[in-house]
Amino acid sequence: MGGPEQTLAFAWRELFNPLGMRQVTLEFDGSGTLQGASNMLASARDWARFGMLYLNNGQVGGVRLFNEDWVDFSASATLDTDYGAGFWTNRSAAKGAAKRLRDGIPPDAFFAAGFLDQRIAIIPSRNLVIVRLGDSTGPSGGGVERLIAEVLSAIKE
Repeated sequence: MGGPEQTLAFAWRELFNPLGMRQVTLEFDGSGTLQGASNMLASARDWARFGMLYLNNGQVGGVRLFNEDWVDFSASATLDTDYGAGFWTNRSAAKGAAKRLRDGIPPDAFFAAGFLDQRIAIIPSRNLVIVRLGDSTGPSGGGVERLIAEVLSAIKE
């Protein structure tokens, strides 16, 4: 991209501004390389806007930001795992997906996962994005899955 300034300009021009994201911080390492696999900080509302982009197959406000096939590719399992192209997915026979299905999370759901069990859950069959920030790992684990299942139960189909 040419360095941190060019990378930030590109991200704001092509993604953050079109989505209406306003509270976003990208982190770079000591040599100025974007830490693209992690270290993007944003508000819950901005993460929800990001999730809505995927829920809406790459479109925002009638404008296509990326090919609609990318969403399906991102949410499809790779090999024998429950991980796709950047997202954990229930579209798999892997153990993690099977557990989420037992927990009541629909088979079409896919998730961006952050540090300390933070999540963006994208559930197309329910036309829903759920964002959870904060530490929810707890001693018994599974805090986010339980939250998602309870939200789904509360809003009924």
